[in-house]
Amino acid sequence: MIMGLFGSSKKDELPEERGPLAVALGGAVELDTLGLQASLAAGDPALPPPTGGPMVISAIGTAQLDATTTLTRYYDDDDQILQVMASPGGGRETITGVSLYRPWDSVTPMTRSEWERWTGPNGFVGQPEYDADGIMFARYWGEGAGRVDLVEFSEDINDGDTARSIHQQCMLYARPIGSVEEMLLINIERDIGENVSQQGGSVEFLIGYGLASADVQRV
Repeated sequence: MIMGLFGSSKKDELPEERGPLAVALGGAVELDTLGLQASLAAGDPALPPPTGGPMVISAIGTAQLDATTTLTRYYDDDDQILQVMASPGGGRETITGVSLYRPWDSVTPMTRSEWERWTGPNGFVGQPEYDADGIMFARYWGEGAGRVDLVEFSEDINDGDTARSIHQQCMLYARPIGSVEEMLLINIERDIGENVSQQGGSVEFLIGYGLASADVQRV
């Protein structure tokens, strides 16, 4: 996982508040997941429903997706990710989407042929459906019956001690559970700073759910 690239030490002095939620490293947000838990109770989620409560922020990542959208990710020490989409430089009032992701699985392909199985022209990631050990997810991004290109961007992540740039290629899948959608984000990650080859990266699987902006409050 991305957070595994960082050490655990923290500076005594808190940095400035960052992102649309205006949260500093070492600060916290309160997550209200009661409605989500109630919806998931009607189905069989891939992971136990998120418990909510306080989430202490140990790293913050940002990526400019296009001229009108900045992605901000707030991480905790358990690799939980609170992802917020908003206007560049905007505050809470500009938020267009909030989702909560948790790690589910990880694969480290070791050879070029293994990478081709995941990201090649006929690779697993980007196909209309993804079979996760018998759990079927439908592609959420992209149209058509064939494989589509992955979404690609670089995320700058800082934990107060270390700054990293992580190149990412990803695809979002989803399936209905009760009245909500369970999302599977498949993320191919590579540390740009270490100038490693693609073979040095990993394929990460994260399970997530959408939240309302009101479900997330700065503590």
